[in-house]
Amino acid sequence: MKKRSVINVIITLVVIAGAIALIGKVLTGNKKKNQEKTSVVAKSTGDVAVKTSPVLRIAPDLNFATNGNFYPFQQMDFASESSGRVVQVLVKEGSKVSVGQTLAIIDAGTLNVDLESAKANLQNAQRDRQRFENAFKTGGVTQQQLDQARLAVENAQARVAQASIRVKDANVHASINGVVNKRYIEPGAYVSPGTKLFEIVNVAKLKLTVTVNENQVAQLRTGDKVQVKASVFPDKNFEGRISFIAAKADAALNFPVEIEIASNSNNMLRAGMYGTAVFQFPQQVPTIVVPRAAFAGSVSSNQVFIVEQGNIARVRKVISGRIMGDQVQILEGLKEGETVITSGQINLSDGSKIVPIK
Repeated sequence: MKKRSVINVIITLVVIAGAIALIGKVLTGNKKKNQEKTSVVAKSTGDVAVKTSPVLRIAPDLNFATNGNFYPFQQMDFASESSGRVVQVLVKEGSKVSVGQTLAIIDAGTLNVDLESAKANLQNAQRDRQRFENAFKTGGVTQQQLDQARLAVENAQARVAQASIRVKDANVHASINGVVNKRYIEPGAYVSPGTKLFEIVNVAKLKLTVTVNENQVAQLRTGDKVQVKASVFPDKNFEGRISFIAAKADAALNFPVEIEIASNSNNMLRAGMYGTAVFQFPQQVPTIVVPRAAFAGSVSSNQVFIVEQGNIARVRKVISGRIMGDQVQILEGLKEGETVITSGQINLSDGSKIVPIK
């Protein structure tokens, strides 16, 4: 039994030794390969191996697309401004309404009583004022008493006006053109100020709301035409126009943009649908661009390394413009045909000798 245990231990040690030998062989091979690569990309003099790219002058591709949702051109929730019982509802869901149209009639009995009471108080105040004015001529009252009588008339007139408005508002009228999307009341229901009555939407026109980033928003102007597509009609194109660009970014650092759809014939598009805005910028003027990786540190550093004759790296200050994907526009500092270094900058200083590699 002990002999078998010793044999197992020996086998285990042999396996471990073999594994260690195999690992050492692999590491030695990797080291040799790395040394071979190093000998190719760097001279024995300590030249820095770098990758390079030519400075190009191209017409930038600024086109982009972004997704969003369609919303009604106008939407309004109507709420009751007074208390009362609903006598009659004159529209139903889906009804088309126009500005000024009566939507519902609310019992204004109590409001009419308040109006009549206000009118009676106004008449009394006017009679009192007349008496005070006559008495003032003979010295029977003071100027202060006359002023108070006149003020009472003005207050009574204000109460009449206020009561008249409440009576007028008892009947609900549409303030926009559109379609009744929801009806929240039925005849006989009692409503209080703030009770929701109707939701009216105007879908004769729609707007597509999307968000764009800071680089994209710089290319947009209010009034620009935009091609719009709807996910449910992939073969159709709709014409839109930018009607609003947010002056401030949202919490995600994106800028909301609203695109008004010029025509929605037969109400083909509906609020809530999913849409895509395609922004196109043809005939762009060619401009100097370099890879984003050419910048030492970040684009905001405005510093790149260029390759001079004799494979010398030189620091060059530039002024960067738009960032277009992996390319950056250069406004000043570089010329077409020059060469910039795109990797290995961390090991460089002004005047370093380099070895360009592919």
